[in-house]
Amino acid sequence: MVVAFLAATLPIMPTQAQGKLLWKSVEFAIVKFNDEAPKSWNLYHTEKKGVLLLRLWKRYLLVDVKEQEVYEIDPQTVKPAGESVEWSLADKPDQPIETLEWKTRDIGPMQRVAFRLGKGGHMLELQIPLKPNGQPAY
Repeated sequence: MVVAFLAATLPIMPTQAQGKLLWKSVEFAIVKFNDEAPKSWNLYHTEKKGVLLLRLWKRYLLVDVKEQEVYEIDPQTVKPAGESVEWSLADKPDQPIETLEWKTRDIGPMQRVAFRLGKGGHMLELQIPLKPNGQPAY
């Protein structure tokens, strides 16, 4: 009976684990919050280009560069895994947070993405490395 229960539940467990993506740290990225470097931050990426997960102090933001959208992520859904984190896109909120003054441009070997969080809110700037051919690396 125990064997039948285990056999029935084992196929379910891997599919639940497959929902979580491993987000790796973006090397050589620069983050500015109101034109200053925050004391605690990290920027993560997956295989999907243009979608980044930003840890800013104890807060997580999902940044979709192509769609120019930012989502506030519940920190309880993000699990540290060494220098990386695990998080599922299924945990993304339905509505993005308000972002104004969205600007994207290439500045040498980096792509600069800057936006304001809400009306009169804080300015956030991400500088993301580009490949030698000028295409986004992340």
